[in-house]
Amino acid sequence: MFRSGRAVAAAIEAAGTGTEAPLPAVAIQPNGVDLTVERVFEQQSAGHVGRDGKSIGDRAEVDPVGDDPPTYRLPPGGYIVRYGEVLCVPEEHVGFVLPRSTLLRNACTLNTAVWDAGYEGRGEGLLQVHHEIEIEQGARIGQFVLSGAEHEGTYGGSYQGENTP
Repeated sequence: MFRSGRAVAAAIEAAGTGTEAPLPAVAIQPNGVDLTVERVFEQQSAGHVGRDGKSIGDRAEVDPVGDDPPTYRLPPGGYIVRYGEVLCVPEEHVGFVLPRSTLLRNACTLNTAVWDAGYEGRGEGLLQVHHEIEIEQGARIGQFVLSGAEHEGTYGGSYQGENTP
């Protein structure tokens, strides 16, 4: 069963790893919590996914145009977007990030993977742009949802604590 937006917000805030301030009311949706754009990157070199290891290719941050607010003007292509919120997936749960419908209505989508119980960090997703779009830094682009789930152990992989101080 998926948790309410208020329950997702409480899990983020109770973990002590959420945003520095409480989540704004506008971010709490009926069934999840909105995620915002912190930074956008373009992949510059090949990564590697092997049977016994992995590596992330070099990336370059996309320069925003303007500064009030900074806005990313993105032509069609694939981009890595870093979310503005630090998240935590509580035990007995699994997390998912889904695109906000406004992205879809603008010929863009957001792809992410399963977020295992115990994961904490400032995650990233693949933003696929099929038609040029402008996205402001801090704009809401995804929604984080939690579902109850049985599990054995908790996440302890190499992305634990990613993009956090």
